Amino acid sequence: MPQPEQRLSFEQPIFELEARIESLKKDSAVSEVREEIAQLRKSLLQLQKEIYASLKPWETVEVARHPNRPQTVDYLEMVFDEFIELHGDRFFGDDPAIRTGWAKLDEFKVMVVGQHKGRNLKERQICNFGCPHPEGYRKALRTMRMAAKFHLPVVSLIDTPGAFPGIASEERGVALTIAELMFEMSRLPTPVICVVIGEGGSGGAISIGVGDRVAMLEHTYYSVISPEGCAGILWKSGEYKDKAAEALKMRSKDLLGFGVIEEIIEEPLGGAHRDPHLAASRLKHYLRNQLRELVKIPIDRLVSERYNRFRKLGVFEEELETENRQQQNNK
Repeated sequence: MPQPEQRLSFEQPIFELEARIESLKKDSAVSEVREEIAQLRKSLLQLQKEIYASLKPWETVEVARHPNRPQTVDYLEMVFDEFIELHGDRFFGDDPAIRTGWAKLDEFKVMVVGQHKGRNLKERQICNFGCPHPEGYRKALRTMRMAAKFHLPVVSLIDTPGAFPGIASEERGVALTIAELMFEMSRLPTPVICVVIGEGGSGGAISIGVGDRVAMLEHTYYSVISPEGCAGILWKSGEYKDKAAEALKMRSKDLLGFGVIEEIIEEPLGGAHRDPHLAASRLKHYLRNQLRELVKIPIDRLVSERYNRFRKLGVFEEELETENRQQQNNK
């Protein structure tokens, strides 16, 4: 069921124009009014383009967290066919914050693993607002191994503020479980495609983000920590979340430049929540193209390239630091 419309602060001019258009529709029989509506629609389109082309980092976070933004369960309905959900980690229990199961995407049979926040308050409480427990990550690991056993690709949909940090989660070994999952994904003998569809927060996100291809939807973020968490550590106050978001360089265009991701999937104008079906269509197009390419690559080469890809992240900074030390020693 759709959530009530939420207006983000920077979208106020957009909603004002839309309200003006709606009010004029009552008199649309008048030719002058029809012309004005047409002109206002052109202005609205241009305004949306200008606003969303220059979003500040914190504004991107707001879009990524929009309550009406499509989530994993929505994409399972719109992108995949014949989804059969798998439950439980065969150790402790089932975690609804991570959904896994068999699915079809056109001619491809795949295993889908995705994080889910919930689409209303009751569901969000059940899903811990998208923060998985250790059993969720163990379930993901179990199903990924099953996919590799049957030589089927894995599609990972990332959308979490981070792993659940409660005492029970720590007692059941959440950190170790995440580390094991990352290690296993790095050598999983089957193609793996990862896409950030909303929030990509901390180890909770990277835990299912080790793939042959890593992409982000346009208005998402992927970061070692949330802006609020970073502000709390560095400035001792969440009031500096805007400053922290700027410093973290966590938007899709930043991470594409750093080589952390390979592709940005364009969202509908105004964000994925404005047109979920178009967003799903573009996600499906990306996944289909990547699957067609990856299934042709020999598994040994695929695993080797995946491992080397992640080992090289940050190498540029290490080389720069070494070069600076050498220059200091020469002086």
